[in-house]
Amino acid sequence: MSRNKSILILFMILIISISPIYGASADWAMFQQDESHEGFIEEASDFVTNLWSFNMGSSIYSTPVIHGDNIYVVSNDGILKSIDMEDGTQDWSYNLGTKVTASPVIVNNTLFVGGEDGSMYAYDIQNKNLKWQYDTSKPIESTASVNNGTVYFGSDNGHVYGLDSVDGSNVYDVAVGGKIISSPTVVNQTIYVGSTNNEIVALDINSKNQTWSYTTGDEVRSSPAVSNGTVFIGSSDGTLYALNQTDGSVNWKYDSSNKILSSPTVDEYNNNVYVGSDSGNVSCLDTRDGTFKWAYSTGDKVQSTPALYNGGLVVGSNDGSAYILNKFTGECNFSFNPGYFFFNSPISASPVIYGDSLFISGHDGYLYSLNDQKNEAPASIFLYYAIVIIIVFIAVI
Repeated sequence: MSRNKSILILFMILIISISPIYGASADWAMFQQDESHEGFIEEASDFVTNLWSFNMGSSIYSTPVIHGDNIYVVSNDGILKSIDMEDGTQDWSYNLGTKVTASPVIVNNTLFVGGEDGSMYAYDIQNKNLKWQYDTSKPIESTASVNNGTVYFGSDNGHVYGLDSVDGSNVYDVAVGGKIISSPTVVNQTIYVGSTNNEIVALDINSKNQTWSYTTGDEVRSSPAVSNGTVFIGSSDGTLYALNQTDGSVNWKYDSSNKILSSPTVDEYNNNVYVGSDSGNVSCLDTRDGTFKWAYSTGDKVQSTPALYNGGLVVGSNDGSAYILNKFTGECNFSFNPGYFFFNSPISASPVIYGDSLFISGHDGYLYSLNDQKNEAPASIFLYYAIVIIIVFIAVI
């Protein structure tokens, strides 16, 4: 009996001691930080947040964005909140009135986000009022990209739209087919995007013509990253494609053995591209020829898109943990499991990095702020639930 108690107490101490996570810089105003979706910011910042967690009240599928001193989060039930990054206190809240899985984008103090009711919403975060909304008639799961004053996004009706960011008027509308869940990437007057009709397409903004298309073996829900003349994008056929930006020809492709819903992240300084897959792996490949460099295996699907900072790579997994990996070797430096194994919830949103701080959001409905300088993470509410379970278990024994 005493031996059993000792083992369980030791196990409890071990769980409590599990913590860590990390960061690097300027405003993270949209999915993967910028409109080329490279998921990397270079400028240094010494911002350090306190350790905190914030309960959004329902699951978080979308990636938060940072503007000024605040981080903006939209929960699945459509509640938009502005949260002080330093201490985790709520500044204000707005109910969009629809479920949301797409990630918000902020440009010129306006937050743009699509909803499952089929509307694109433009919310003024300074004056705290809804500026306009545009209805596409079908759910919007695609995260918007803003380029030269136009908001580009896809809809489940198979169209790619471009709306004037000021008044919401329609200035671009091209039918691609399937559902457009992929987030458009806009580079040099060309839109690159994937569709559930198995296609990757390049659309000319000025002529509204299709420049090229490439057909994969399954749906394309991943969002493209464009770097050095190459379009990197995953498909549910399990392949990561590196396509020529000009004509869509294949430079190389990599078979991950399972669906790729994660979007690739490019480190152009080290010629690396990182991507997660439903096999549970995060893989690193050479951007030039697709040479395999390393892979790290998590405990479940990796549908989160990796984010880069200095020498690290941060990614979430459906096993309920966020991982900090050495971007050169794939070695796991730290991991953070807010569910403490008993209450694991998938982390499918992309991590957000700012200075020495890292922000993680999950299906458990919480936003977590971590300190990468001290490798510290907040104790989540699920820690106390875990302790109660262990105490009850000990009492029963």
